[in-house]
Amino acid sequence: MNLALKDIRHGLFRFVLTCFGLGLLMTVVLAMIGIYNGLVADALAVVEAPAADVWVVEAGTKGPFAEASSIPADSRDTVARMPGVAEAGAINYQTIEAPFLDRALRLYVIGYEPGRPGGPKVIAEGRGIGTSHFELVADRKTGLVPGDTIRLGRNRFTVVGLVEGAMNSGGDPAVYMTLDDAMVLQTELAPADQRVQAARGAGAVKSASVAAVIVRITPGADVDLLTATLRQWKHLAALSQIEQENILLASVVDKARRQIGLFLGILLAVSAVVIALIIYTMTMEKLKQIATLKLIGAPTARSSA
Repeated sequence: MNLALKDIRHGLFRFVLTCFGLGLLMTVVLAMIGIYNGLVADALAVVEAPAADVWVVEAGTKGPFAEASSIPADSRDTVARMPGVAEAGAINYQTIEAPFLDRALRLYVIGYEPGRPGGPKVIAEGRGIGTSHFELVADRKTGLVPGDTIRLGRNRFTVVGLVEGAMNSGGDPAVYMTLDDAMVLQTELAPADQRVQAARGAGAVKSASVAAVIVRITPGADVDLLTATLRQWKHLAALSQIEQENILLASVVDKARRQIGLFLGILLAVSAVVIALIIYTMTMEKLKQIATLKLIGAPTARSSA
């Protein structure tokens, strides 16, 4: 006699409703686990993309992600001549909001030097940047496609390629452009501001700078030795790739991680209590039937014969 099957048939509606409720609860738990892991993965995407070994930033800061960092644009040449450095490239980061069609796009602009570290690793569609000005490569999440034009600052840029998974810790999709264009976008002033600066006798543009210099070391070189040497300079600081990732997780997304982790812990505790109550209730409801079966001599376990 299959008592379990008969019991399900007897209370089919309650069984289906219980399964549906437990399924929704477990779905929420799994979704929260995915959101938590996705938050960490998205936060590290912008740090891992350049495949750097050392980040050279402004002295006294933990830039360019946890804090603002600004160093002279020619720092790359100085760093590139150091022993153990295979490649070095200047890079710039800034967040802007630009109109496109009937909506506003919030973009994370990454300026890099073509042919040097810092650019997109894999072009998913289209091609990479081929000219020195007014071309960009965008992440698919921007909604842009190759051939689109978008106005950034006072210039219009043409989308020539698409990448995937390029975003900042806040989830804003990234666009790549040449460092020269990014520096112009960062330093140019609006016409009204230019007139004010000219009336004051100041320059027409702000001083150009970059956020960081990305370094890839030669095989066998000592990362710790290189970072220690760079830290001896008064105006520069150096962070290894692991240090940069730890800073990003410990400061930029730490609060969001804690909040989602707390919510996930509460969901797991509630799920455990609900499942335990269901099992307990179902067992207590069957005490009378179990006692009756034992009274008529039903065995505790199925015989192997």
